[in-house]
Amino acid sequence: MSKSPLARRPAARTALLAAIWSAAGSGPGPAPALPAPPRSAARPRRGPAEMAAALTREGGEDAFRRLFRFYRQREASDLRGVVDFSAPGGQVFRSQLSISSVSDQDAYRAGLQPVSQWKAYGLNGYPGFIFILNPFLPGCQRHWVKQCLKLYPQKPNVCNLDLHMAPEKTIDLWGQSKEQLRRKGSSKWEPRSLLEKLRWVTLGYHYNWDTKKYSANHHTPFPSDLAFLSEQVATACGFRGFQAQAGILNYYHFDSSLGIHVDESELDHSWPLLSFSFGQSSIFLLGGLKREEAPTAMFMHSGDIMVMSGFSRLLYHAVPRVLPNPEGTALPSCLDQALSSDLPAGSVVEHSSDEDWQVCAKYLESSRINMTVRQVLAEGQKFPEESGTNGKSQAPSEDDHCQENSRAKRHKPNADR
Repeated sequence: MSKSPLARRPAARTALLAAIWSAAGSGPGPAPALPAPPRSAARPRRGPAEMAAALTREGGEDAFRRLFRFYRQREASDLRGVVDFSAPGGQVFRSQLSISSVSDQDAYRAGLQPVSQWKAYGLNGYPGFIFILNPFLPGCQRHWVKQCLKLYPQKPNVCNLDLHMAPEKTIDLWGQSKEQLRRKGSSKWEPRSLLEKLRWVTLGYHYNWDTKKYSANHHTPFPSDLAFLSEQVATACGFRGFQAQAGILNYYHFDSSLGIHVDESELDHSWPLLSFSFGQSSIFLLGGLKREEAPTAMFMHSGDIMVMSGFSRLLYHAVPRVLPNPEGTALPSCLDQALSSDLPAGSVVEHSSDEDWQVCAKYLESSRINMTVRQVLAEGQKFPEESGTNGKSQAPSEDDHCQENSRAKRHKPNADR
């Protein structure tokens, strides 16, 4: 995928960043002054909350889709209505974690700070939702980024490119892309590498985008390092015994979005859905049990973790927009630090070579990676017998975990993607 205009024009990117993040209350300095409208056109300016309320009262589309479109707009820079957990207030409250359930040693092995140092929050009206501000130790995010780009897309795991490319062409996406990414310039006419064409990867029990189901006959071993990380986070949130059985990795660019959906294909919903984000920032919308309920918008930054459990496990959610990180730099500063040379015994986090990280960093300059992990089956539960299914993935359909490329709109995909 070619770089967005923001990525191609640093000055324009910096200017828009200043407008977006100062309007959101996160950037330095006041919001830029706007010219006064002509007297004949003057009217009271509605704030974000009033704008959202007005949008939900309009007829036609459901409230979620309407707000999705609102935040999807490239020109929308007034984001004061978006919850920022780095400056909590209003409906945000501090969430209690099970500190003693995860030893400091196990947290270190997963690349995490001790649980006692985590900053976890909840949202009024969303029981079971937990937002954890970047709990990763310095340098440890790099490991997960590298795994998502270099290791996890490898066979036998499944990715979107398998749907329209010969198997031999998708064996080593990293090897075929690294030199092209490392040399990548700012021209929009440069061809995209295979890694930049990557949209999703499935792990463990592979989600079938056609039937919207998992099956026993379409399973490969789940990555042990990601399973360990997920188990520590779930345990700290009160879900001891969580088993990482399926994962979906989503790869976003500045013109990507994630459609409105509910993660309900797992057979056991008593276990949480875990979400890890790396790279550029995004707006996440969390709604209700029906699409007629207006969602709450929140920022997700690199290293942030979301846990959806209990009542919040089956709520509608979406990602309408990917944003440059609020620091105005190519990468957020939490990705600048290299991993410590002194790793604990049994660490699942590994050092990345400078060469590998150069490729990852180049990719992340205009991209965001999200890992979602879930338990599919209860202890001892089995899949129901089905006939006529082969377990192979087809192209995602409406409101699945797929993204819209802005250049594909000529083909008239769903507008809320």
